[in-house]
Amino acid sequence: MTIQSDTIRRQRLSLRKDSSSRVKELKLAVYRIEKGRAVSGGSKLTISSVAREVGISAALIHNHYPAIAELIRTKQGASSRQQRDAKHTQLEVERRKNKSLNEELEDLRKQVNKLSTINEMLVVENKELSAKQRAGNVYTINKKNR
Repeated sequence: MTIQSDTIRRQRLSLRKDSSSRVKELKLAVYRIEKGRAVSGGSKLTISSVAREVGISAALIHNHYPAIAELIRTKQGASSRQQRDAKHTQLEVERRKNKSLNEELEDLRKQVNKLSTINEMLVVENKELSAKQRAGNVYTINKKNR
């Protein structure tokens, strides 16, 4: 390594903040954005706006400060746990509806099959009666008259 690259590396390390001071800075940025006093001009509380306010990437918040990311989501009303639970509840409701509709569909299919059979029998009977009427010389003998 050259002396110049070593100096640059030391400068970068000196610019890095320890975790506790970064967390404090992130919480202050959240507070400033909530109160409408953001230096960066962000008015909506998002992970990106907090990252912009502090001068770091949103990925750094996601990867190294998940508690801060969850805090932001909670303040947005979009906690990942809350979202998951809400979606799970909605899924269960939809599954119950689906089961009920499938049962109803099965009942309706049975009714259609029954009505189809009755219809087919009536079509056959109608053809017989039409043929008898057209022929004119066909008589029906009732079993009671015998």
